[in-house]
Amino acid sequence: MIPRVLSIAGTDPTGGAGIQADLKSIAATGGYGMAVVTALVAQNTRGVRGVHVPPRGFLAEQLAAVSDDVEIDAVKIGMLADGAAIEAVSHWLRSCRPPVVVLDPVMVATSGDRLLDAGAERALRGLIGQADLVTPNIPELAVLAGSAPATDWGGATTQALDVSRRFGVLVLAKGGHLPGGTVRDALVDAAGRLAGGRTIVEFRGERVDTRNTHGTGCSLSSAVATLRVRHGDWVPAVGSAREWLAESIAAGADLRVGGGNGPVHHFAGLWSRGGLHTRPVPAQLAGRWWHQVADVRRDIESLPFVRGLADGSLDRAAFDWYLAQDACYLRDYSRALASASMLATGPTEQRFWAECARGALAERERLHRAVLGGLGQPPVAPSTARYVDHLLAAAARGDYRVLVAALLPCFWIYQDLGSRLARRGGPDHPYRAWLDAYGDDEFAAQNERAIDLVTTAAATADEPTRDRMWHAFRVSCQHEVAFFTAPLAASRPTG
Repeated sequence: MIPRVLSIAGTDPTGGAGIQADLKSIAATGGYGMAVVTALVAQNTRGVRGVHVPPRGFLAEQLAAVSDDVEIDAVKIGMLADGAAIEAVSHWLRSCRPPVVVLDPVMVATSGDRLLDAGAERALRGLIGQADLVTPNIPELAVLAGSAPATDWGGATTQALDVSRRFGVLVLAKGGHLPGGTVRDALVDAAGRLAGGRTIVEFRGERVDTRNTHGTGCSLSSAVATLRVRHGDWVPAVGSAREWLAESIAAGADLRVGGGNGPVHHFAGLWSRGGLHTRPVPAQLAGRWWHQVADVRRDIESLPFVRGLADGSLDRAAFDWYLAQDACYLRDYSRALASASMLATGPTEQRFWAECARGALAERERLHRAVLGGLGQPPVAPSTARYVDHLLAAAARGDYRVLVAALLPCFWIYQDLGSRLARRGGPDHPYRAWLDAYGDDEFAAQNERAIDLVTTAAATADEPTRDRMWHAFRVSCQHEVAFFTAPLAASRPTG
């Protein structure tokens, strides 16, 4: 399930805090983000320059527009600029009752100035009781506790217990404002409803030496809201959110945004692990790969062997030499197909490649009887040896995806060629049996299945693996050119 998370907060034109940070955090931790704007804030990484607060009625309209249409799994509440905004949100929460509510009480500026007047602070205290979790920083925790800001971790957790007890709410006490190389946060519940009946669950991490801390409170609270839906419990939600935020803070300097306290890099981990290129779908890959070997396919069609096969003028000795090498090829091709079956993880793929291996062995036995008359194995031509060495090397490396990509041209090239050549000539065509074998509906269906399995494997692979698959496919196509070239050269009289 993808959590549908609503952020109710102010804006940040530079994108590092407020709703912009919330939406990035929600997306980065696996949720679908929605936003209701409480205030338009003129700010950057250096500070706030101005705030425009829309009328309470418009805020209420935004809230209703979302909840009338979308099922909301979690709500994160950030900046509420005045008492009217707080009352509008409070009224909406009572009517909507979302299952998870996280309140980040934006009350104190970085400078230490109070952002809300006395009436708004009273209204915000009333709102806290409607939240499941409140996430104050050290100065905000002090305001809620009615005390001076804590100067050590013990003081912070004591204030958090007091706030939890007073408002009946879970508190995430954050120690980022306290000195020291270790940063502590803690989930605090005076009612003892945490795992094992505990009142405090502590989290620790190394402090990252950076100026990129703009919007960390917004980012953490929205990530916790999202992950609470995903995990179903506050403790793993906070743990996962802290790990994600630490990674994002550490990469923040790479963004090079602003001259003050820059933003965190919300998608640093996602981009590094997932890449930036759109993952293609199987049909797109099939079309792309086939187009990219158009030059190889033209080379094959222009070969004298293939032209003679098409019009029936091909020398019989050359064709028999080709069939003898095909028997040699099929011996090791069947081994590579069997390896693909063993390496495949799904039963459908295992059965398909195993059936193809049996079919290749049966065709080899047929050719051996029909062409060689039961005689011994003919010498393996260099072109044949190079082709099977390519396939067996792919099998030996044990990468299923690369192996099946290398196997695919023997389906695709032959089916394409056979289906077009089968339309040439009449029933008396000297090579009618060969043309019909590779142009029939059964082989066409088998080829389509092979294409689907290979391109699906490629579409779900990472980029380096997909590149290796493409290279293996291309090399096999080039070996097909050599395989069709060799018969006339080998059967041509010398001397």
